[in-house]
Amino acid sequence: MFPLLLLLFHAFKTWKKQVRKPLISTQPDYAVIVTAYEETANLPAVVSSILHSTYPDFILYVVADKCDISGLHFDDPRVVLLRPEDTLSGNTRSHFYAIAHFKRPHSHLTIIDSDNLVAPTYLQELTAYFNQGYQAVQGIRKAKNLDSTYACLDAARDIYYHFYDGKLLFEAGSSATLAGSGMAFTTALYKNCLEKLDVQGAGFDKVLQAQILNRDLRIAFAEHAIVFDEKTSRSEQLVKQRSRWINTWFKYFSYGFTLIGKGIRHFSLNQLLFGVVLLRPPLFIFLLLSVLFMLTNLWISLISSVAWFLALACFVGSFYIALTYSDTDKRIYASLSGIPKFMLYQVISLFKVRRANQHSVATRHYHHTELESRE
Repeated sequence: MFPLLLLLFHAFKTWKKQVRKPLISTQPDYAVIVTAYEETANLPAVVSSILHSTYPDFILYVVADKCDISGLHFDDPRVVLLRPEDTLSGNTRSHFYAIAHFKRPHSHLTIIDSDNLVAPTYLQELTAYFNQGYQAVQGIRKAKNLDSTYACLDAARDIYYHFYDGKLLFEAGSSATLAGSGMAFTTALYKNCLEKLDVQGAGFDKVLQAQILNRDLRIAFAEHAIVFDEKTSRSEQLVKQRSRWINTWFKYFSYGFTLIGKGIRHFSLNQLLFGVVLLRPPLFIFLLLSVLFMLTNLWISLISSVAWFLALACFVGSFYIALTYSDTDKRIYASLSGIPKFMLYQVISLFKVRRANQHSVATRHYHHTELESRE
């Protein structure tokens, strides 16, 4: 029912529309950090998309960890190619390696994955929120490829999370959840949150958002700061990726209890709502357990079973509202019939959670495409 409550609040807030005016008017100096592990095939495309930015003040740092960079050549002086001598095997380690090699003291940094493409106005859209006083901003990740049912369903999942855990959660007075890339921070905040922590394996974004919320700062959601993200296109790719993601939920969900406690003590809606979101399991676990409870109640309490059914119906309706609001591609709607199979592979991922960190720290991609039109 939580998505429905956020929708009702959104409707009320839209009716009582308030525009937040910029507090300051500055031009942040961005460090754009692109991290790659083992694979470099996508780097020329992401570098090219960033260099097409309409924002003038940035330097791009490419950290090629455990990569063969002999075939990489970037002539633009705004590109700094870094090849660590020792394997870092970690996102935050790569980020701090880039920070240690900054050409100048950048006021802000933004994190991009090697398989992303960046819209030309991305940095400008981020700047609008930094000028409103926010120190952390999450952009929106749109699908770069819709070449399979898995990719389409992966994109549908992202649309759901961006709408409810991004846009509506932020509008409700809390923070947008971080998505691992397409996010930006003041350099001081990023260093203050993670400089003394060595986050290993997947899930650095979970640690980072908890550190930000512990300070009761809000993460803004910039729905027009667009990053195009490569979606999983093969079943084996999906299982390995999801096993890492599920592992991070089990590893970090307890942060939710801490934030709920702080939210109650500090009367902070920001911390309270975000803590509730952190406690929610991945969608497939969430839905399978809900269906199990609904069926079990057929033998215990018919009224409770009907209540579960109505709640699930509200959830399905909320899911479709997110797709409708986001002007979703027809291929994504056509892929929804594949949800049961998609969930089956995630159940398989659940049983591989214990070995999740043995998989490569990067998702191997099999689909490479240039962005045909930029927004």
